[in-house]
Order: sequence, then C-alpha cells, then structure tokens
Amino acid sequence: MTSTTAQPNATLGRTLRGVVVSDKMTKTVVVEITRLRKHSKYKKFYRVTRRFKAHDETDQYHTGDTVIIKETRPLSKEKRWIVIERVSEGKNKPVTEE
Repeated sequence: MTSTTAQPNATLGRTLRGVVVSDKMTKTVVVEITRLRKHSKYKKFYRVTRRFKAHDETDQYHTGDTVIIKETRPLSKEKRWIVIERVSEGKNKPVTEE
C-alpha cells in the first residue's frame, strides 16, 4: 500500500507580480496587476488591469514597489492575498521623521 504525503512547503494558490498603488490602509496594500490579452476576432493585444488588496503585516511595502503576492484564505471581506516579497523598490520613498 502506498501512502501519499503532502509536501509541507508546497506552494498552493496563484502568485502574481504587480505594483503597489496604495498603502494608506493599516496592514493592507493595493496591488495593481497588468497583463496583456489578445482579442479573439481582431487579434490585437490590449491591457487588462486588476487591483487586489493584499495583507502586509509589517507595513514595509510602499507605493511604487514591485511585489509578488500569493493567494491565501480569506483574511477579510476583500483581502485574499498576502505580499510575499519585494522585487524592486519604488522611486517614491516615504519621509521618515527623526
């Protein structure tokens, strides 16, 4: 008899790359995903943009950052994604007061 065991570090859910467009909420960022689709009749490519709310536990991601988000269980009414890592930093850095 063979047994199937699940990998503990198996990646479940989709992962997407996008740009943070808003970080005004506490522990939440809005990530904009842009992809190209091909029109079925005219064969022209056009842009499709979606915005996802993603969980940011430490508030370390800011507007303009390129990040990778991963699908997870529902965290609130609209949040079903978490931020995994920052790919590149945005040009607009927040001003820190000392």
